[in-house]
Amino acid sequence: MNTLEAIKTRRSTRKFKAQPVELEKLQTIVDAGRFGPTGGNAQSNHFFVISDAVVIAKLKELVQAAFAKMELRDDLYKSLKNSIMLSQKGNYSFSYNAPVLIVVANKKDYGNNMADVACAVENMMLAANELDLGSCYINQLKWLNEDPTLLEYLRGFGLREDERVYASVAIGYADTESGLPNRTESPRTGNLVEYL
Repeated sequence: MNTLEAIKTRRSTRKFKAQPVELEKLQTIVDAGRFGPTGGNAQSNHFFVISDAVVIAKLKELVQAAFAKMELRDDLYKSLKNSIMLSQKGNYSFSYNAPVLIVVANKKDYGNNMADVACAVENMMLAANELDLGSCYINQLKWLNEDPTLLEYLRGFGLREDERVYASVAIGYADTESGLPNRTESPRTGNLVEYL
């Protein structure tokens, strides 16, 4: 698979098999993230590769509790609203039950934190596609990156005081008949381009 093919056929996977992902594949995916561009070559992303089901379950519990406390308002971003609604119903899995969640943090006072993390996550999703794995960009931990309970839990795994989570990515084998992620190219209906 060449780069453009990996880009054009990458789709978000939201249903995963319980099958574990091989360590070699995870290392390849994280390396792709580590080689993402960073402002001024800062290389200040901090990757947490979580495949421990107990840790993922605890994160799910903490995320659901945090969203369940939030007020549901009409002016909220659609996905955030959905997270709150599902959490208040009591059965919310923010990472789609993927067997792996890669959480990416960066310095909270660094002006390029979101951009650097987003570049790393995109690289990891493209690498996952090439390795026949499904992936999905996860915003929920970023939305909760000042939640004291979540911060304390993640600090137990090495999150530094001056860091916050800016994105994460769910990784795993797609729960499809073939086991492969959906790679159907979808037409572009937005993202205007002007050539000058």
